[in-house]
Amino acid sequence: MHHPTTTLAPSSSAPLQPAPRIGILSALPEELQALLDLMPDERRTALAGREFWQGHLHGVDVVAVVCGIGKVAAATTATLLWQRFGVTGLVFTGVAGGLGEGVRVGDIVVANALLQHDMDAFPLFPRYEMPGYGRSRFSVHTEWQTRLAHAARTVLDELPQRLSADTLHRFHLYHPQVHEGLVISGDRFVATSSESAALRAALPDALAVEMEGAAVAQVCHDAGLPLAVIRTISDRADDSAHVDFGRFVQQVARSYSAQVLTHWLNNLQNQ
Repeated sequence: MHHPTTTLAPSSSAPLQPAPRIGILSALPEELQALLDLMPDERRTALAGREFWQGHLHGVDVVAVVCGIGKVAAATTATLLWQRFGVTGLVFTGVAGGLGEGVRVGDIVVANALLQHDMDAFPLFPRYEMPGYGRSRFSVHTEWQTRLAHAARTVLDELPQRLSADTLHRFHLYHPQVHEGLVISGDRFVATSSESAALRAALPDALAVEMEGAAVAQVCHDAGLPLAVIRTISDRADDSAHVDFGRFVQQVARSYSAQVLTHWLNNLQNQ
């Protein structure tokens, strides 16, 4: 018997529908904990070695989860959120290394596109192109991107009131900025100046590098789900990338994520 085939539109072109359930992913527990602390009614579901927390933030139904580090872990988790929890959109939040000129520690990058910098099927396909897709870059939902960037600017404007003077001084968080542009992902932690220089030479418009976002973008493209990716810059992806990383995540990045997403979800609820 012939069954009709339904083709789902990619996330970048799909119209935004009312979103009754938002999936929120982070790679590290520390990146998500501050957000979980704001969910008064969260309930835990254990699945595939992960803990999915269902609850509400500002009246929005959310499912939050630590996906783990790397593209496979991120793609697996995104697929579970879509297939098992019925999310209608995804947001990835966490830290990243800064690549672009002027992208400094403490800045926030909101992705407008994502690319896997370690995808190379040449000579069968051009470098970075995803086989079978005819593209190397996957877009995000432009309205979500714009609203997240606005929320991020609001949070950074309030930073002196939210963080201690010692923390601001320790990480030189004097005039942090919000950037919008390309975020690249790969299955290695970029932690040498030579690696980051090579990435900047190959992908000069890349603003930040991390290890999950582009894989989630590919899942959202396949599923027709809107996506947003927001990253706090924890280092410059160079020889000092590991210095104070854990302290930065605990004292700065986790607070950034919770505050920005709180602003964004409140705005989403009031649309």
